Amino acid sequence: MKKFGNFILGAMLGGILGASVAMLIAPSSGKNLRELAQGTIQKFFSEIELAASEKRKELEDELTRLRSPEA
Repeated sequence: MKKFGNFILGAMLGGILGASVAMLIAPSSGKNLRELAQGTIQKFFSEIELAASEKRKELEDELTRLRSPEA
């Protein structure tokens, strides 16, 4: 679990660093750049929410399976 947490932290930091560099060298106007950044951030968080809900469902199914009496 610690490796997964480190991976997520590294991915987030890498994404932030990459986005920062992209903003500095982008040939777009400020407004276009802000819209792009906002869209990217919203997509990132929606993907995190989706992954978390999928993992939660998997864990709930596993818990249900483990709690049920074996027949």
